Amino acid sequence: QVQLVESGGGLVQTGGSLRLSCAASGSIFSINDMGWYRQAPGKERELVAEITSGGNTNYADSVKGRFTISRDNAKNTVYLEMNSLKPEDTAVYYCNVEVITTTWRFAMYYWGKGTLVTVSS
Repeated sequence: QVQLVESGGGLVQTGGSLRLSCAASGSIFSINDMGWYRQAPGKERELVAEITSGGNTNYADSVKGRFTISRDNAKNTVYLEMNSLKPEDTAVYYCNVEVITTTWRFAMYYWGKGTLVTVSS
């Protein structure tokens, strides 16, 4: 069993910053890729940023230069630093991790429950 706990969401004004955290716990053998997705009402869930176990990153064009994804492998945690926030960044942000568990050593994907980010104009 793997659990993801997200935190850091909230209300911020345009131009402000937030830092999201997602901590994984449970029967974890290792973690491969980690990523952040977001979904606004009436829209499809989209990839915001992802980071591999080797530290390679990939960002959606809409957040390049503003968001930074990072990870702390010792804490099984992935972060998303969000700067220069815009109203269009408003969404529920979900953490996703690719985990190899101790009970079944094949990669599986787990989702967090989401944390709401609201950017006011």
